Amino acid sequence: MSPTRGDFVSIIRLAWPVFLGQLATIGFGVVDTVMVARYSSEDLAALSMGHAVYISTYVGLIGVLQAITPVVAQLHGAQRHADIGEEIRQSAWLALVLAALGALILCFPGPLLRISGAAPELLDKSRVYLLLLAAGLPGALAFRVYAALNTAVSRPLAVSLIQIGGLSLKFPLSYLFIFGGFGLPAMGTAGCGLATTVISWSMGLSGLWLLKRGGFYVPFAIFVRLAPPNFKAIGGLLRLGLPIGVTQLIEVTSFTFMALFIARLGASMLAAHQIVANIDTVLYTLPLSLGIASSTLVAQAVGGHRLDEARRIGWNGLRLGLFCTLTLAVLIAVFKGALLSAYTPDPKVIAVALPLLGFIAFYQIVDGAQVIANFVLRAYKIAFLPMAVYAVSLWGIGLGGGYHVGLAWSDRLPAAVTGAAGFWLASCVSLGAAAVCLIGLLAWRARQTD
Repeated sequence: MSPTRGDFVSIIRLAWPVFLGQLATIGFGVVDTVMVARYSSEDLAALSMGHAVYISTYVGLIGVLQAITPVVAQLHGAQRHADIGEEIRQSAWLALVLAALGALILCFPGPLLRISGAAPELLDKSRVYLLLLAAGLPGALAFRVYAALNTAVSRPLAVSLIQIGGLSLKFPLSYLFIFGGFGLPAMGTAGCGLATTVISWSMGLSGLWLLKRGGFYVPFAIFVRLAPPNFKAIGGLLRLGLPIGVTQLIEVTSFTFMALFIARLGASMLAAHQIVANIDTVLYTLPLSLGIASSTLVAQAVGGHRLDEARRIGWNGLRLGLFCTLTLAVLIAVFKGALLSAYTPDPKVIAVALPLLGFIAFYQIVDGAQVIANFVLRAYKIAFLPMAVYAVSLWGIGLGGGYHVGLAWSDRLPAAVTGAAGFWLASCVSLGAAAVCLIGLLAWRARQTD
């Protein structure tokens, strides 16, 4: 088997369980979106606004914890098992602090929600939804520590099984809490938050139980002692994790703040955007999984001082991702009508959403390229420069450009590129710019090993 083919096989072998787990996680949002769309358009709009605030907060927090994966993967490649245990103990302290910070933001979301200019009754629904989600943050972040460790040591299947188990609970719990039953009242949007919080704690406790009982983790000696906070170790995680967290915050807010601005255009436009955004999020799991797998293998090779292998895997991960996203673009063009009909029976919402899917095909290609390049750079512990790239491209070109094209200049531009379409157009351009810059950074890093 050639090295390139071997790399493809290794990446796919590691990526497929990550992909299943990511699909299960995204399935949470799909279940909520589909169910709430059938409950009421107003609750769907409230869910869209609340989810924008939650996902921006949550992804920023787990981005900081993603520093665990390249750090532990390099230690695993170097066979430094005892050091892995200490990193996980310090990661637990970091997760507790991040959970407290995130809960504070979710309990007082007023300044963020007011950006939407939505009606007071919609804002109230979003506030209750976020308050319920705040209670689940500690469990959710505990699970992310477990997931980061398992990904780093090439054991993502255990993580995926827990995520799939969580999704199997999500459907009945969301249905019960949204529509009511067995003596419980119908809660609408709030029911989504309550179901997610119950499942977040279930998944976090399941990960902790497996860490204590699983024989594979014994060499790491995670529970041999209760270690106090080691600020040097936590500082090392933060030096890598904070740029990653800010990068993910930029990436997500450039996307989710679209919902808050689009809310000004009415419930139908916002509901259409929410559905299209959800479709994109589902499709994004494929290049994301390839990026995570490529990053893990590159970091393990770097830790083992196999630098030529690390460079080769990084480029082959990017090639594999490009092939997959091109395939997705074709599938979107062929099945766009069926996709929308599966989400909502409302013909008005479908009519608004249909032209938006036209942007998604190109969006998938550039989004896949940038996410894989970004994850491979993290394997080399390069995070600050990608953060700067994201700030300029996604906030400047994407969100700023989208606001002007979609809203501020709407009376001077063709209708086809204004409103929600203007935001999606600017996002495509911004991700294309980010992909070019990040691939350039990866090429620069690869030359350092020549």
